[in-house]
Parts: sequence; C-alpha cells; structure tokens
Amino acid sequence: MLSRRPDQGKFRPDASPRRVIFIAALLVFWMLAIGVRLVYLQISSHEDLVNRGRRQQQYAVELLPQRGKLLDRQGRELARSIDLESVFVAPEELEELADVKCTAQGLATTLNLDQDLLTSQLLEAREGGNRFVWIKRRVSTEQVEQLKTLNLPGVHWRKEPKRYYPNGSMAAHVLGFVGLDGIGLGGVEQIFDEKITGEPGRLFLERDSRGRVYESFELPSQPGDTVVLTLDQSVQYRAERALEEAVRRSGAKSGTAIVLEARTGEILALANAPVFDPNNPGSASPGERSNWALQNIYEPGSTFKIVAFAAALEKGLVKPEDRIDCQMGSITVAGRVIRDHSRFGSLTISEALAKSSNVGAIKLGLRVGNETMYDFITRFGFGARTGIELPGETPGLLRPVKRWQASSIGSIAIGQEIGVTPLQMASAFAAVANDGVRVAPHLVREIRSDTDGVIYRAKPERRQVIGPETAIELRSMLEGVTLRGTAKSAQLDGYSAAGKTGTAQKIDPKTKAYSRTKHVASFVGFAPVENPAVVIVVVIDEPGGAYHGGQVAAPIFREIGEQILPDLGIAPDIELRSAPELIAQTTPAAMRQVSEERAQVQKERNATLPRVAHRRNGGEVVYAVATDRAIVMPDLRGQSVRDVARACAQLGLQLEAYGEGLVMRQNPAPGAEVEPGQTVYLNFGRAK
Repeated sequence: MLSRRPDQGKFRPDASPRRVIFIAALLVFWMLAIGVRLVYLQISSHEDLVNRGRRQQQYAVELLPQRGKLLDRQGRELARSIDLESVFVAPEELEELADVKCTAQGLATTLNLDQDLLTSQLLEAREGGNRFVWIKRRVSTEQVEQLKTLNLPGVHWRKEPKRYYPNGSMAAHVLGFVGLDGIGLGGVEQIFDEKITGEPGRLFLERDSRGRVYESFELPSQPGDTVVLTLDQSVQYRAERALEEAVRRSGAKSGTAIVLEARTGEILALANAPVFDPNNPGSASPGERSNWALQNIYEPGSTFKIVAFAAALEKGLVKPEDRIDCQMGSITVAGRVIRDHSRFGSLTISEALAKSSNVGAIKLGLRVGNETMYDFITRFGFGARTGIELPGETPGLLRPVKRWQASSIGSIAIGQEIGVTPLQMASAFAAVANDGVRVAPHLVREIRSDTDGVIYRAKPERRQVIGPETAIELRSMLEGVTLRGTAKSAQLDGYSAAGKTGTAQKIDPKTKAYSRTKHVASFVGFAPVENPAVVIVVVIDEPGGAYHGGQVAAPIFREIGEQILPDLGIAPDIELRSAPELIAQTTPAAMRQVSEERAQVQKERNATLPRVAHRRNGGEVVYAVATDRAIVMPDLRGQSVRDVARACAQLGLQLEAYGEGLVMRQNPAPGAEVEPGQTVYLNFGRAK
C-alpha cells in the first residue's frame, strides 16, 4: 500500500516491521517444511522409494537352476538337465489393441495355440496390470527362431532347464520325474529335491516410462548337487528286459525284480513292470508310476519259511540232518487243517526246506514259539521300513503277538497272515548270504557338490541277525532247493545258486477268502553259494496259466543271474554242464550211473582245454573248445540273437548279423577253427 506523508509531496512504500516478520517467517517455515520432507524422503523413506522406483522401472523373473545330475555307480548319466527356451509376454508393452491381436496371432500360429483364448488372456493381463504372462514353457529351438523373425510386440523368451532322462524308461521308478516348475515329484528326484535343485537366479528387465523393455541383466543360478546311485546301468537294463518279457509272456498283472549286492546292501537294479517314461510322466497312470518294489504288500508264501528254519537252527532246536515227520502232508493247528502240496513222510530238515514242506515249517514254528518267532521276524527287518532313499515305502503288515490267533503261528511259519514287500525279502535273504549280517539296503552311494566335492557318503546300518554258522548251514540248505527241490529251473550255468520259491494265494476282496485263481509267484536267491555276490528277488503278480514260483519266477532269476554275474566280474565256481547232469551228479548213487566213457572224455577235455558254454533254446548246453591256437566254431543255428551274442562275446569273436528271428546260416561253419577277434557272419530268419 502506498501513502503520502503531509510533509512530503510524494508516495513511499509501507515499511511496517510486522509485515516483514510475517513474510520472513512464512519463508522460513516453507523452507523448513521442504527440508523436513526431503530428510524424510531421503532418509526415512529411502528404501521404500527406491523399491517403488525399481518396481516401476524394472521387474525380476526367477530363473530355475540346473538340477544336479543323477549318475550310476560307473558315472554314467541317468538324468541331466538341458536348456530350452520358454516364451512369455510383457502385457504392458502391448499399447494398442492391434498389438494384442498381432501378438496373439503370431504366437498361436507358431506354437500351435488357440488364438481366441490367447487374445482374451493377453487383454485380461493388460487390463489387470500384470507384468508377466507365460505363453509356453520349454519350446523347441525351431519355434523360438520363428518367433524371433516375427518380432512380435511384448514377446520375450528365456532359457529354462528341462529334465532329461537319456535312457527313457530305464530305472524310472528309482529316478522319479520332475514337474514343469522344476520340483521333483517321485523317486530320488523327490527325496533329494533340495540338494539336486540348486540355487535359483534372477532375470532383471529394465523398462522405460512407457513400459517397454530396453535392457536386461541376469544373476546366474547355482547348479544342484550330483547324486551317485548304487545302480549299475547294465544290470538294470538286463533286469528290466527279463522282467518285462516274463510279465508279457505270462500275462501277469505286474512284476518286480531287485538285484542287491549281498555284502554292501547296494541295490544294483530295481525294476518294475509295467514301466513309464519319466520324460513324459503325464502319459502314465498313477499305478504305472507306483514303485511296487517297496509299495506292494503281498503274502510271501514259502519264501518266508527261511525265518522259521533260521530261528530253529539258531536256537539249536534242530540240525540240518535231523529228521522231521511231515505226516503225509497234513497238520492241524488250533482246529485249522493245513496241507502240503505233496504227501511227504519223514524228511531231513534240509529236505523239508528243499521240498517246501508246509508241515515241516509249521512244526519248526511251533517248536520256536510265538515270541521267538516274532523276534526273528523283526530281526530280518519285516514289519519295518528298510529306510531306502525313495518315497512311499510301506513297513508291510506284521501284527504284534498279542493280536495273534491260536492258529497264527502255523500260518505265519508258511508266509501267511503277514505282508511284506519285495525289497524286504531281498534284504532278508541278503542277511543269510552275508554270514548273518543284515546291511540296510540303499540306493545312494554319495552326493557331490561342484564346490565342496563329496558332501555325503553312504554308511548303511549293519546288524547281526543270525550267527555265521547258522547262515552257512542255511545257505547250503537253500542250495538244495535249486538242486533237488522246487527251484531246479533256477540253476545257473557255471555258478552255484541257492534260493527259495514262493507261491501265495491272494485274498479275494469280495469274499475276503483266498482266491483260487489269483496268485503271487516269487523266487528269492543268491549266487555263488560259498561267496554270494548278488541277491535277486523276482515277484510276479497274478500270472496267467502256470503260477508256481518255480515255474514263473525262478527262470527269471536264472536269466538275470547268468547275464549279470559275468558282467560284474564274478568268476564261475562250478564246472559248466547241462542242467540234467548237474541234478544227476548231486548224489553218489546217481554219479555212478554216468557213463565211464563220457566221464573220461570230459576229464581229458577239462585237463587240456579251456571251455566256454552257451545254452540253446531247448536248454542243452553246447561247448566251444578253445585250442592253444584257435577256437573250434560252435553250431549257432537255431539260436536267438541274445544267445549268439553272449556266446560270441565269451569266445572273443566279432558278430555281424543280418535279418531277424533265429540263426539260419552261419559263416564260418560249425567245427571250423577261428581266431580270437575274427568276425562271424550270421543270417537270421523265421521258420516257415
């Protein structure tokens, strides 16, 4: 405001001090407020503002790490991860509706997707403010290259590891499989998921004010640990092929085969049929993905008789040569009549086991008693999980003694009223093979880290189940099962073998009684007898036609054993001869019946020439004689590819085959002298 003083003739500004102070105070307060706000923003809210800015300018996508490898005992890859491109869209980059339609059309055409559905998904994501939408995970390299040439708005891709199993279905129930998000969903992949997975990385995308990505950088992931399994790829392959063929041939519902190293508890093979492909687990049913080796509970039948015999021997109640009255095949226990498959009279304890006498086993069980019988059952590991490094293992079924009925001891002694798994049976027989020491079966040898080397090494539990003397006696008795008893078809060429057959009726779910048509056939054995290297269990569920363990399961034991023992470097421990000869020469009286002339020829041949034997389809063993300069060519006609391949490998000959079926012609001819390393030409065909 301007005013004029009386003594002056002009106007001058009002210099009121109050007004100056007010304006100055207002300026100071304004500056303090700004300063306080700046301090608050720069100090108290710094982290929050930085994070908000980062969220507006950049966002991060988690990168799955490379899963660690799964290796067999020889270091061969059973599972590994490979990098594939995965496609995603940043919806904020789709500025116009035309961009959405263009992108949807290009993606749908290239990746074989539904264009309308994709368009609606992208529109919904853009309107909802989503910054990241997966389009398709792990696509082929060709499809990614096509997308790059289209240069579609908002489309990006990044590498993601995909689990790959180079052997397809081999050992699928052991290895398990991995889901889309890289999480182990079965087998070793699930149990050791945390160690195998590794540490994830991050992909950071920088965007401008319009939401367009202009830069990206990546924090790499850390690969997972490598797991070395006890499996042997070759043994696993042979076990699977033999089991698969047997299940197909017998029309069985399913089957299991396990090969266990007797001294160490290491599992060399664990096979189930049917199988599934872990590269495509979604195509298999839950039943096909189930691991029946440790989830299938069945009544073991006669294979369980080793518990009653072992308990009686260990307690000094009987000796192998003692005799027992099998009462012409019938015994009554608490009002229940139990019969033998044949009318046996007086047998030695060894003969009772060899002939699988129910009456003999029940009488031993009655001598042992309920409490002691239960003690030995648990000693052998039944009724408890083995602790195998796989998910879903069941402890089986074993009732406490107080819940046994008066007749239970008779049933349990012959493998009824109890449920076991194939893995438990393998472990129990391994204790007998290992001088009475039960070593916990396991599948993992060690775990290795890229930075720290070996971070885990298996130390399985060891426990004395029976004394060494009892184990040796029982091994000899079990050898009698293969020589003179129910498992003659389990005899091996060149190797002594011991074991026990089992044929169990299944419970009919409708009648709750034993079925007359559904059975479980099994065989558990080991070889060689004096120094057992492997234990092999074979369980066939509901075979059609023949259903006895000696008919169905024992031949599979033989096929697996004859193939894997040479591969494992186990030297033969008996003279190679045909099965009829081997059986005939087990008693002195029968040995005298062998032709003196044939014995003399055999003696001279053994003294001067090493021999290699292979088996014809009909069962006869044919010998190829190796001289000091050459090999006499055997007659391979009429044999399968597998048989001749094994024969040529044993003789050190190269094989060149043509056609399919059985050998029709061979060159060199039978009887001709061939040099080690020479090529044998075989023509295969089928008889018309």
